[in-house]
Amino acid sequence: MEKICLTRPALARLMPMHLILAPNGEILQCGPTIAKLFTDPSLLGQSFFDCFDVSRPYNMMSVADILASNGTKLHLSMRNQHQTTLKAVGVALEGQDGLLLDMSFGISVVDAIGTYDLSIADFAATDLAVEMLYLIEAKSAAMNESHKLNARLQGAKIAAEEQAYTDTLTGLKNRRAMDHVLSRFLSTGESFGLMQVDLDYFKAVNDTLGHAAGDHVLLEVARILIDETRGEDLVARVGGDEFVLLFHRLTDLEKLNDIANRIIERMEVPIMFEGRQCRISTSIGTTISDFYAEPDMDKMLSDADLALYASKDKGRACNTVFSADLLRQAS
Repeated sequence: MEKICLTRPALARLMPMHLILAPNGEILQCGPTIAKLFTDPSLLGQSFFDCFDVSRPYNMMSVADILASNGTKLHLSMRNQHQTTLKAVGVALEGQDGLLLDMSFGISVVDAIGTYDLSIADFAATDLAVEMLYLIEAKSAAMNESHKLNARLQGAKIAAEEQAYTDTLTGLKNRRAMDHVLSRFLSTGESFGLMQVDLDYFKAVNDTLGHAAGDHVLLEVARILIDETRGEDLVARVGGDEFVLLFHRLTDLEKLNDIANRIIERMEVPIMFEGRQCRISTSIGTTISDFYAEPDMDKMLSDADLALYASKDKGRACNTVFSADLLRQAS
């Protein structure tokens, strides 16, 4: 039979998972993929039987035993922390003592790819593992694109929901957001304080200085309301110059009055717009959930509004807490 001679590069390309063993089991040569599995220390110069266990056929203790098996498929496992399983077939080297082993991962290829960071380039072009790798990489790419798409959709959804609950001019929450938070407080039985805030003389600013000045004033008012409330509270613009403040788990009237008075004091400082003063003040009406055996959204908003107009009747720029007397007077 005519001999076929292969260079080392050709052998590495055709069988990237090959080993050449000396008669005593010393590893003389290894393919590039097998070399990647054993980086520290290198396989070269080590005994094959120190690096691999032959589980089947049994009693394979030497190169001579493998040669005597006459090409029987060997079941191996690597002697490392991963104990990766392999399949192998061994043939004698023509004209010299020793053994050529060609190995593959078999059904453990998927785990091995992840464990040893292998790619298509680490396998022979005709290896069925390449087909599996194409499928894995295609699935991985599809999953990555799916995750990116889901992230974009989720981001768009969050942005849309945020926009739906936000006042476009001031960046405060809007009436829809206020209704949502207030409903949640009522359904969970949370205690809270509620203020209706209305700007005094705001129409005069718009009429004399124009709507650009009015918008500027509203932005300053929004900044003050945010400054004087906590991060857990809600500040909502519910009308042109009307605002609602919800104070989470705060029903201490003394503290709420302090907050209202600080807001009123700051609103009386003239707001400058293009070198001109915009003068406004603020009237506030306050109620708390503790006033009601069964708090109701419409009732609380109505009572706070009644207290607000009591502040207007007192001369504006003040805070009034809702009481039964106010309700009797209104009746």
